[in-house]
Amino acid sequence: MDNWRKSSYSGEGDGNECVEIANTPTHTAVRDSKAPTRATLTFPTAAFAPFLDALKGTERR
Repeated sequence: MDNWRKSSYSGEGDGNECVEIANTPTHTAVRDSKAPTRATLTFPTAAFAPFLDALKGTERR
């Protein structure tokens, strides 16, 4: 995946280190911006929003 972008929360005050995501029509990938060559998490597109909701504690039912 070549279209990596940083989280909008990854500003100067946060040390500019956060997560990056990349999308394709079928998948969304997540990686650590401090170690971009290391492992990524890849989700089917339909599973990414429920994953984020679970992290926030607002799971959809």
